[in-house]
Amino acid sequence: MDLNKTYQEKVYSGVLGKVIGVYLGRPFEQWSHQLIMEKLGPIQYYVSKKLNKPLIVTDDDITGTFTFLRALKDYGYNYDISSEKIGQTWLNYIIEKETILWWGGVGNSTEHTAFQNLKNGISAPQSGSIETNGSLIAEQIGAQIFIDGWAMVCPGDPEKASNLAARAAKVSHDGEAVYGAQVIASIEALAFVESDIDKLINTAKGLIPNNSNIYKLINDVQDWHYKDRDWLITREKIEAKYGYDKYPGECHIVPNHALIILGLLYGDGDFQKSMMIVNTSGWDTDCNAANLGCIIGIRNGLKAFEGGQKWREPVNDIMYCPTANGGETITDAVRESYKIINIAKKLQGQNELKPKNSARYHFEMPGSVQGWLTKNKDQIKLTNVNEYSDLGERSLEIEFNNLTNKSDNEIFVSTFFPDELRELKGEAKKTFFYYNFLCCPIVYSGQVIEAFISGDPNNKVPVKLKLFVKTYGENDKLETYFSDLKVLNSNEKMKLEWKLMIKNCDPIVQIGIKIFPEDYISGKLYLDYLKIKGNPKTVFRRPDHVPIFERGKVYDISPAEMWRNSWVKATDHWENRFKQSFRITNNKKRGMIITGTSEWKDYTVSSKLNFFLAESGGIAARVQGLERYYGLELTRFKKLRLIKMLDGLKILKEVDFDFEFNKNFLFSLSVKNNIISGKVNEKFKIDYTDMSDPLDCGGIGLVVESGTLFTNEIIVN
Repeated sequence: MDLNKTYQEKVYSGVLGKVIGVYLGRPFEQWSHQLIMEKLGPIQYYVSKKLNKPLIVTDDDITGTFTFLRALKDYGYNYDISSEKIGQTWLNYIIEKETILWWGGVGNSTEHTAFQNLKNGISAPQSGSIETNGSLIAEQIGAQIFIDGWAMVCPGDPEKASNLAARAAKVSHDGEAVYGAQVIASIEALAFVESDIDKLINTAKGLIPNNSNIYKLINDVQDWHYKDRDWLITREKIEAKYGYDKYPGECHIVPNHALIILGLLYGDGDFQKSMMIVNTSGWDTDCNAANLGCIIGIRNGLKAFEGGQKWREPVNDIMYCPTANGGETITDAVRESYKIINIAKKLQGQNELKPKNSARYHFEMPGSVQGWLTKNKDQIKLTNVNEYSDLGERSLEIEFNNLTNKSDNEIFVSTFFPDELRELKGEAKKTFFYYNFLCCPIVYSGQVIEAFISGDPNNKVPVKLKLFVKTYGENDKLETYFSDLKVLNSNEKMKLEWKLMIKNCDPIVQIGIKIFPEDYISGKLYLDYLKIKGNPKTVFRRPDHVPIFERGKVYDISPAEMWRNSWVKATDHWENRFKQSFRITNNKKRGMIITGTSEWKDYTVSSKLNFFLAESGGIAARVQGLERYYGLELTRFKKLRLIKMLDGLKILKEVDFDFEFNKNFLFSLSVKNNIISGKVNEKFKIDYTDMSDPLDCGGIGLVVESGTLFTNEIIVN
């Protein structure tokens, strides 16, 4: 299939179908059909409010799907990528007991079992094999729920999608679970070019063994669909022959795969009807609805979500993917769609798409808002429109009515831990934080915000506006910083640039635009794009407004903690009760804390470090996860070394150094193009030119191996 706009929009609608399915089915995940009918009735729309749960959540179905696919980018865009490399991607992005997976215990959770195997040196595909784990563990549902991205990079090619899906699935699963994953991937790949549901299903089942249980159940559901003509009757037959009592474990592939086929056949290609059937049927509702939602999204394109219920509006494109690369946690359906599109392009030897010169927010997908919102929905409306763009085709229309200086005149997007999440309580809080929300800001002090805005020709008066950012300041209350005031005339176009200078390095949680009316004002503005440019120039330390911990002291308002939460903690200990800002401990092997984003490229990170006890430790740059970064380290064996973590530790260069515990050492690590340069105490220098698979971007970190190190500040410039 040509990777044209039709393909691109189908990817976007597939991503939307996936996340809508998760958000729709998650509140009653693993409920039986009978309980759903008793408590909720047929599922026609989101029920999160009824159950006092948040709609938009972190979820393994989303995070795993869009994280594991990064293996294709990380390992050079190769259709023949091995299960072993995909397994290495697990080790890079997953923080044990924190991110992505259900940490239900070895021998209970399939993914936890596979991860432990990988960690213990059992490479994929053995990590997920029946030989290693037994058929019960190997044939649960996880391979199927993580599979959609592999299909979307193979549009129109179900065989290729099936092969990729099998290699990805075998990291953690085997047997029937792999066949189920292959079927879903094949259907999705073919759905880019084929709408006939019978052809989709028959082609996909033809790519797996005809003596498998998945093949047989598909035949059964097809036969029952032909004879019954009532999804409720067919659902009863599925429960009788393929129910949870026949396939033990926490969440077996076979029963849930049957419900996806049920929803696909009886849904007649209609998103609303398909979602109603698969969710009302029960069992693993978020997983099943997500796979089916992706299928229908790809098949129908964006029209899948038109008419009837407003599926897209409550979601607002918002997604969260918390991993060890915390700068990618805050994301949206458009951003993840273009990652998939560009992987597909690179796989085919084509140039990547970089909408509006790689703007973070560009709104180039129809209907997209990329997480932008307003709290003043009565007077401000945000709509994606097909006009008012100099660099593309679309923009975000900001329509405002009767604004005064007393109304809430802000539109904004979250760039870090959204403020409303801190207000969650009870069941809502429990639901959202079931999977930990590890996150770094996507914008930092010293970077530049660039925005391009147009005024509507029909505006009666000029519009006064400012860019703004909000930070978590004293006691984690929001503090606002404004750019200079600009006046935008009717039909005028304006590019705004603003270099951020944030005190205390308080983490930035919002970027936005505020309108400053002198009187009642109505009109329209058009945000063409907003871009975050450059590397940061900032100091990370305990903010001045945060007191050093003192035993026995009680505060009326708790001191700020979000400055610490802006780092991903992948180490055994980093507590707030020590006088040092950063005092980290890892009991065994390597641990680290990480901040920054994948957009950082050439910069210097420096810090004065002290070691109580450690095998090694230091600072890291271009961090892309736990297994991908450069480091400048000292070792207890009196060595200074430049290292590269890439599927294991590689010592790039090493020299003798008179190292002592409990002594300060000034570290400085610079990355520019493929030249890696380190200094300690300004006079001991070591450098290396990396010509083999160089890491070209990423954030910063502190690293410690089997011990403790500390510092009060970390400087990036």
